[in-house]
Amino acid sequence: MRRLLPVLCLLAFAAAALAAGGVNLATVVTNDGHHPFRVEIAATPGQQARGLMYRQEMAADAGMLFLFPDDRVLSFWMKNTLIPLDMLFLAADGRIVHIHPRAEPLSLTPIRSPGPARAVLEINGGLSQRLGIRAGDRVEHPAFRRGG
Repeated sequence: MRRLLPVLCLLAFAAAALAAGGVNLATVVTNDGHHPFRVEIAATPGQQARGLMYRQEMAADAGMLFLFPDDRVLSFWMKNTLIPLDMLFLAADGRIVHIHPRAEPLSLTPIRSPGPARAVLEINGGLSQRLGIRAGDRVEHPAFRRGG
């Protein structure tokens, strides 16, 4: 039961977010300012497996936030994903620990976090560079606790 508690908490958060209309705001905080994104939450295995597959476009202020119940090395691919993406790998407190820029559409090559991460924010490819988003910046969202 103890191992299920983090999963149940994460699923409860995702359910509450969806009940509230499914629109979540995740804000990337950089030295240059705040960059808000309307994000879809991918918290269940099914949502995470589908991700942003088959999308022909995505609004500039949109993204998908993948939430996991614990820290682990995360691995993604771009199978059936038609648009380039920046993948921001996040710690439990929302700090960006790694950025994989401009992931190649349709690629089956695994994209892994270099170390444990708790979440991934996917945004349009090239936005990280254009907005000056760097490792060490942070993402503000209710899923992330402050201080680790």
